[in-house]
Amino acid sequence: MPTPQRRIAETVAADLRNRILAGADRLPTQDQLVAEFGVSYPSVREALRILETEGLVTVRRGSVGGAQVHRPDESSAAYHLGLALQGASVPIGDLAAGLQVLEPLCAAEVARRSDRLKVVVPVLTRNVDASADVVGDGAAFTRCAREFHDLMVEFTPNATIRHVVGSLVALWSAQEEKWADALVRRGEYPSAAEARSAVRTHRRLVDEIAAGRPEEAERIARRHLAATQELLLERFTDDVVHAVRGAKSHAGRCC
Repeated sequence: MPTPQRRIAETVAADLRNRILAGADRLPTQDQLVAEFGVSYPSVREALRILETEGLVTVRRGSVGGAQVHRPDESSAAYHLGLALQGASVPIGDLAAGLQVLEPLCAAEVARRSDRLKVVVPVLTRNVDASADVVGDGAAFTRCAREFHDLMVEFTPNATIRHVVGSLVALWSAQEEKWADALVRRGEYPSAAEARSAVRTHRRLVDEIAAGRPEEAERIARRHLAATQELLLERFTDDVVHAVRGAKSHAGRCC
């Protein structure tokens, strides 16, 4: 049974959590929180520890201490999802299969956007052009190619789908980046021919989105995703998914 101090801390944490989720970018000092809630310093510190465990704040100690606020996003969601999958010993292949079902749906939804020619296509085209410029640099190309997938999800109009799939993509990207760096160092991935093929597929996908053909965009995206995953799943499919703190999209890195 929770102690009275724990219950008080949970009440304070709930109030502060609601403030953060409502858009607050900073919290009162501990002195101010003690005065505002009429509670003890240990209760306030416990409340902040609760929020820190949830990834909503980082508590800085010392004379310049305080609570730095972190709004929840795909990065934090991906970390907690990764913990759940790792705790259940879910293999990488299972994560890949889930993405093969869900991520291509985003391509279809993006192709249905009425503003796609103005908002979506120019950004995706810049990414593809940037990817084409770095086909000879395995690490840089990998980042650009992952960014294309991140952007596709980011432009999905439905917020629920965007956040759910974005969390999966961030988690997959974190796994893939770790493997890709190792393979690039060994000169195994990706080859220039594979990179050029990916660029061509991305251009075709952009064309289908621009033309407003969601079914074709989804079909191309699903086939392409399976092909790109296969390069790594050949080596790592039975490895267990690992939670990676700070997993995030690569938007903005190469275009």
